[in-house]
Amino acid sequence: MSETTVSPVTGPVGTAFGSAVAGLGVAIPEIVVSNDTVAAGIGKDHEWIFTRTGIRERRVLPKGAQLAPLATRAGQAALDDAGLSAGDLDMVLVATCSPDDMLPATAVTVAGLLGAGRAAGLDVNAACTGFLSGLQLASSVLEAGRADAILVIGAEHLSKLVDPTDKQTAMLFADGAGAAVLTRTDGPGELGPVVLRSEPQRDFLYAAHADCTVRMQGQEVFKHAVARMSEATQQALAAAQLELEDIDLFVYHQANSRIISAVGRRLGLDPDRVVDCIGGYGNVSAASLPIALAHARDEGRLPDGARVLLSAFGAGFIWGATVIDWRATA
Repeated sequence: MSETTVSPVTGPVGTAFGSAVAGLGVAIPEIVVSNDTVAAGIGKDHEWIFTRTGIRERRVLPKGAQLAPLATRAGQAALDDAGLSAGDLDMVLVATCSPDDMLPATAVTVAGLLGAGRAAGLDVNAACTGFLSGLQLASSVLEAGRADAILVIGAEHLSKLVDPTDKQTAMLFADGAGAAVLTRTDGPGELGPVVLRSEPQRDFLYAAHADCTVRMQGQEVFKHAVARMSEATQQALAAAQLELEDIDLFVYHQANSRIISAVGRRLGLDPDRVVDCIGGYGNVSAASLPIALAHARDEGRLPDGARVLLSAFGAGFIWGATVIDWRATA
């Protein structure tokens, strides 16, 4: 057997395939829950919540609603943005830790609702790092030449997993969906190497089958999130042979404004180069990165050619980062 040389970005040398983000889409529930409403359940007030999280309000699905239709709306919006149809998709990945059922995969339902008749449907559970993990899986398949177009959706229905009297979680978690269409490119792609790491630390942030309720030790999660996203930022830059100064915009998991600010301070980043949009959405876990990307684009912060760093940290723990050369979307 002949020896194969492997590139850290595109796989076997000579394949010359890459991956690019061709479209973005977002779907947000209509129900708005203010800090005043949450505060009543935890015995605090609006200001107490805002100063600790940066959140003013969050969106939630109606009681009894399913996640799949919301994820489908985000996916369709991303397809429209990319100028593609559901029939063009080879795979639908739904990153979620709050699926509609234990089985089947929510992605199978979403693929059906979209009309993606020839697409595989797979769920990815990596908590708040789910969308980043989906990007890694999708780009790997595309760069191997095994697919042409993959839809990656981050979607969460976390309101059904939250105890409204728990001061650690009730003020943070919310519902939402964001999506990206990834397509295969001939030649170098726009999605750089994805750094993913994990460490078994279950008891700091988890939801058990027994009560299906999120439990969190906030201070411990805060410390680990700041340290790990800072490390992953540097590691992703090293893998892409870039420096902090080469990045135009930093998009971190929208877990908490204080976490985002702490990462920025640790790395010495100008706050104007860091996205913080958690105020109107809350922590939507796997949906936060695509929603934050779309939010930044709507604000004109993602011009053609911008270089963007994404990083996330979630339960497990699992965390990571990547760099995107932003040239594919309108």
